[in-house]
Amino acid sequence: MFDVFGKLGALLKIDPVSIDNITFRFHYKVTMIILVTFSLLVTSRQYFGDPISCIGDDFETEAIDVYCWIQSTFTIPALTGAIIGVEVAHPGVASLGQAEDQYVVRHHKYYQWVTLFLFFQALMFYMPRYFWKCWEGGRVKALVENLNTPVVTPEEKKERLHVVLGYFSRYFHYHDLYAYQFFLCEIMNFVNVVGQIYFTDRFLDYGFSTYGTRVLEYTEQEIGSRHDPMDEVFPKVAKCTFHRFGPSGTIMRHDVLCVLPLNILNEKIFVFLWFWFIIVAVISGCGLVYRMATFSSSFRHLLLRGRSRLALADQLESISKKCQIGDWFLLYLLAKNMDPYIYKDFIRHLDSTLPEKDLKA
Repeated sequence: MFDVFGKLGALLKIDPVSIDNITFRFHYKVTMIILVTFSLLVTSRQYFGDPISCIGDDFETEAIDVYCWIQSTFTIPALTGAIIGVEVAHPGVASLGQAEDQYVVRHHKYYQWVTLFLFFQALMFYMPRYFWKCWEGGRVKALVENLNTPVVTPEEKKERLHVVLGYFSRYFHYHDLYAYQFFLCEIMNFVNVVGQIYFTDRFLDYGFSTYGTRVLEYTEQEIGSRHDPMDEVFPKVAKCTFHRFGPSGTIMRHDVLCVLPLNILNEKIFVFLWFWFIIVAVISGCGLVYRMATFSSSFRHLLLRGRSRLALADQLESISKKCQIGDWFLLYLLAKNMDPYIYKDFIRHLDSTLPEKDLKA
């Protein structure tokens, strides 16, 4: 277990060159690792035992376990609040024929797919990062090579700055597509997290959209005054019906109880994900509002000024007036990665290199 999660911890390491922002990292780093961790936990049988164990009378229970795992189990949601030991044997579990014809029966067949579903969600949260890395193409890393550390020889510093200045002089006003590709990935992040809330709700038979609020309401109620919504979505004990031929060839129906120990973990996982997805969606929405604000040239100047405090204000203002949004975006990324003193020299040389005419569109 420690070996597995030790490898996951390597994904949390800070990249030497940053090509995105903290909002972006909430998706492809934090959320993805959380989902992969949960996916691995669900498969850890040494902690939670077999995922299903059914109780049968005088016939092979292993076959019943496999059958009920593959097919599904079922409960009666309306009886999850019934008195245990008096009205029902377990929350939502009624005797054969007692209430199955009177109430709506909910079949649970999601549990065999929880591991794959969580892993698929992890991949979806990484996809915008994958697209951005392909589109970015290592541009920032190539530009800041050896300039992101204060320990650099004057000759190497001069040579590298000459390369970066030459790049900006040659490709000035040609970075808008570069910036818009990143903005598109930010939109993809927001759409993905909202979409994951919807697909998780579908996956859990529409029991996820209000799951967190119902659990909060349950924790505030007195014990026994209200049924646990987690028993409704993730029952620990459910029923399964198995048919087989008897000795005389007649069809025999076996009504068995199945214990689902893994659901004690699943219910906690999806409670956490309910709150986490909402938090990430709110953060991503605020990130989009911030991104819309960057289309204002004055706001961009304030952001660049805050990132490069060692540079002279008049030089930054002169450069900001000449920059389109793509040029500003790349300058902002360089400011995040370059050593502050080196970036100060870079701004000074760039101000004298760029044309005096305001070419901003």
